[in-house]
Amino acid sequence: MAVDELDTRILRLLLEQPRTSVREYARLLGVARGTLQARLDRLERHGVITGTAPALSPAALGHPVLAFVHIEVTQGHLDEVGDALAAVPEIVEAFSITGGGDLLTRVVARDNAHLEDVVQKLISLPGVVRTRTEIALRERVPHRLLPLVESIGRAARA
Repeated sequence: MAVDELDTRILRLLLEQPRTSVREYARLLGVARGTLQARLDRLERHGVITGTAPALSPAALGHPVLAFVHIEVTQGHLDEVGDALAAVPEIVEAFSITGGGDLLTRVVARDNAHLEDVVQKLISLPGVVRTRTEIALRERVPHRLLPLVESIGRAARA
């Protein structure tokens, strides 16, 4: 989907001020509320906007340890293992990958002992051959999309 300059400005506001009303967004952007709503609907319909949930902090919820667990799966069992991962609450994301392993999971834990328990749970899943765990020490670049949105907006103006 082509994103133009107004879409970019809308997305910037949504990222920077997520709790603002549609009426206030329209006022800040200098467009009619109906225009803004039509743009928001189109961005949602095309999958650019995928949700409106608040961003939560696992650390503030008592899970400050972040690890990335690579999982190697027996051939033909990727879907089953993927489905089983969804039942593990400490797994906050999981991706099929290329390279060393078949799945990459983002895991949060209360402490290192809890992380070990989660990894042992993963190892015991049918179809899991082995795991490799990497503990994150410090977040250097937080999850962000605004620089990408701005880059797309600059390209649209060019």
